[in-house]
Amino acid sequence: MSGKVPRLNRLAAIVGLIGCAVLTGAGSQMPDGRPTPSGQPVPRWLSLKSDKVFARQGPGLDYPILWQYGVSNLPVQVIAETEGWRKICDPEGGVAWVHRSVVSSRRSVMNISDREIPIRAGRSDTSPMRARLSPRSLVSLSECVDEWCEVRVRRMRGWVPQRAVFGAQTHTLCNPDRPAGTGRNGN
Repeated sequence: MSGKVPRLNRLAAIVGLIGCAVLTGAGSQMPDGRPTPSGQPVPRWLSLKSDKVFARQGPGLDYPILWQYGVSNLPVQVIAETEGWRKICDPEGGVAWVHRSVVSSRRSVMNISDREIPIRAGRSDTSPMRARLSPRSLVSLSECVDEWCEVRVRRMRGWVPQRAVFGAQTHTLCNPDRPAGTGRNGN
């Protein structure tokens, strides 16, 4: 009987580890419930690595190029994925496929409004203003806490309201079922 107890303990530990693995992967699903090939959650935020990234109609080099992104560090939201491709939503609401090699997990946010956004010293509208984020400007994102995001511009750090910038939302911005090539420039 004493030999069975260690075996039962090992079995319980293995079952516990499998349960933890299943729970850990539970957030890494596509919108339709399938697991993501990367094991990362969808939606999630990435940024473009270079100022020359081709947006394609589908997940492969044989699909037509829809447009070219010309801004490095542009925040994009992954709304679906395959093993090598990411279906993204861009700041103009465009949906396209890009290869996984052209995106980075470095986070940035963008002011997509036509007004400046104050960058504050703390997480409050009454905190002193350190700088202003100009319209169509990009800044590096450190973290978001209590609906405020800490951003970096060179050596300066400050806080902006999470709702005021593109690249920090927690919900899906574009419908993952929309075909690539839609939503951009009024399409």
